[in-house]
Amino acid sequence: MSVNPDSSDDQQYDSPANGADSSVDDAVDDDQASGSEVARLQALADENWDRYVRAAAELENVRKRAARDIENARKFALERFATELLAVMDSLEMGLQAADGASAADILQGSQATLRQFAATLERFGVQEVDPRGEPFDPALHEAMTMQPSDEVEPNTVLTVFQKGYTLNGRLLRPARVVVAASPERAG
Repeated sequence: MSVNPDSSDDQQYDSPANGADSSVDDAVDDDQASGSEVARLQALADENWDRYVRAAAELENVRKRAARDIENARKFALERFATELLAVMDSLEMGLQAADGASAADILQGSQATLRQFAATLERFGVQEVDPRGEPFDPALHEAMTMQPSDEVEPNTVLTVFQKGYTLNGRLLRPARVVVAASPERAG
């Protein structure tokens, strides 16, 4: 078969004997039918474009709303905690006002009551005290300040707590600072 457009082989496909006239009539009918099809598809495309634009706008609104909610959560996350601490603050202020003619025993009793109130407030919000006196040393919860020989307790047991530690919902906020027992033969 020749590639030349003037070739007789190529012209055989366009000859009237092969039905070229009927295909032209079919093409005209197809053009009329495809005109309505094009209009229908254009309407569908316009509808889909409108849906897309609306969905994109809604997505942007959701993003902005979520960002605003996150910002408010950050700003006001401690609101309930701060409100609870105000009661402790009020108690301290009342204790200071009452201290002007009170005995040392009364001041001590008021301070202990305020400390209990403060500890209860912390506990309501998941803050737990770590006071490991007499427990085995745990480097995940305790910070060893020094080691001291002792034959009263097992080695690696906490002898003294310099500063209590605290956890928040199981996560360490501050390790307890402790003195750890060493075996007596290690000292010599």
